[in-house]
Amino acid sequence: MLTHKKRKKSSIVRNPLVIVGHFFLMLMVIILCGISIPLYIGKSIFEEKGKITEEQVILIHPGTGIREIALLLEKRGFIRSSDIFVYGVGYHQKTNHLKAGEYLIPAHASMQDIMDILVKGKSIEYTFTVPEGLTVQQVFDRLAANEILIGDLPENLPPEGCLMTDTVRFIRGTTRKEIVNRLREGQKKLIHAIWATRSPDLPIKTIDEFVILASIVEKETGIPVERPMVAAVFYNRLARHMRLQSDPTVIYGLFGGKGKPPGRAIYRSDLEKETPYNTYKINGLPPTAIANPGRDSLKAVAHPPSSDALYFVADGSGGHVFSRTLEEHNMNVRKWREFKAKH
Repeated sequence: MLTHKKRKKSSIVRNPLVIVGHFFLMLMVIILCGISIPLYIGKSIFEEKGKITEEQVILIHPGTGIREIALLLEKRGFIRSSDIFVYGVGYHQKTNHLKAGEYLIPAHASMQDIMDILVKGKSIEYTFTVPEGLTVQQVFDRLAANEILIGDLPENLPPEGCLMTDTVRFIRGTTRKEIVNRLREGQKKLIHAIWATRSPDLPIKTIDEFVILASIVEKETGIPVERPMVAAVFYNRLARHMRLQSDPTVIYGLFGGKGKPPGRAIYRSDLEKETPYNTYKINGLPPTAIANPGRDSLKAVAHPPSSDALYFVADGSGGHVFSRTLEEHNMNVRKWREFKAKH
């Protein structure tokens, strides 16, 4: 009986179907192991911390493929295997979602971290600032000197006063013309928005006159709280048909958009020179703005305070003192000259 059972078991083992079944079972186990083990190892490497110890910048140019990106990352030491990066990105179905740009890769970033950064496409942002009171030429000089921006500037200078005095953000690859267009569009919107809210019965009637006067106010004082009073003085003088007698207009007439050379004083003889901008010699406003006015100067000209002041002069502290009569003004001028003589 025992012998019969052994023979039966032996015959089952020798059954061709059983043998083939065992073979394919073992083959599947081997195949699964052959797939799952490398996948596990690859996944571990894809998710492990990177070796770079400090954050670094990498630039991915437009049109760069996944293989080129992976090789660049490997060459720079961000990843240890370009193949695993390619496979990992493909596994996450992000191969066609990596974006060109300039990226800041943090220290110890994993391949997955880098993939996520490139998929989000948030490039490093740079800033370009236009301080209040710069001329168009001075802004163009700064744009030309900026090493991040690319391309040429417009061949012709746009009108004086048309550039926004603000900080704009941009990414590498942005052109200089793009920045100029953004500054022009921003200033246009700002000017029209403030002009639309202006006080009634202002002596100026056009938006061009508005910008011209705002630019003069801008150049007369760097103290924001003084600008409304400076605007009021000029309005009072215009209403009385008095000449503005603004030194910044004389300077613009002499030196244009390049500005006064450092250390160059303004002499009494300069005030006598005939230029279209010399408001000691001409009536009313000069033909164009003399700088790019900022928001505060535009608001000051749009909403001047009620005042009888007709004159102002430096007070020695960086600000100005205002007066209603020529007698008061001459006294303030003497005080200013005494202050300068002592300091």
